[in-house]
Amino acid sequence: QVQLVESGGGSVQAGGSLRLACTASGFTLRNMRVGWFRQAPGEEREGVTCIAAGGRASYYAAFVQGRFTISQDNTKNTAYLEMNSLKPDDTSMYYCAAAGDDIDSPFCTPKYYTHWGQGTQVTVSS
Repeated sequence: QVQLVESGGGSVQAGGSLRLACTASGFTLRNMRVGWFRQAPGEEREGVTCIAAGGRASYYAAFVQGRFTISQDNTKNTAYLEMNSLKPDDTSMYYCAAAGDDIDSPFCTPKYYTHWGQGTQVTVSS
């Protein structure tokens, strides 16, 4: 069974930090393109940060540049999203995703991803 399971969401005050984790089962993330996305109520899902297979190239949305970092630990088959200097506008459901092609480009739109986590809520208060 192919599955992504997320953890680490919660509620924080503006300026705080969270670290989201996404553990894969049924496949390995080592050579997968991995992404983090978010979706607020009534809005389309949007790319937050994505990393190409092998970790050679990354993409960060302008609204998180300098505040969020994507990484992965292949020994744990887990991807992470480090979130710093959180703002109320960051409030959303956050999803991790993966895709198995071998293109060395951090495509960061939902249509390029085939495996998805269940989502975890991040709420930032002022």
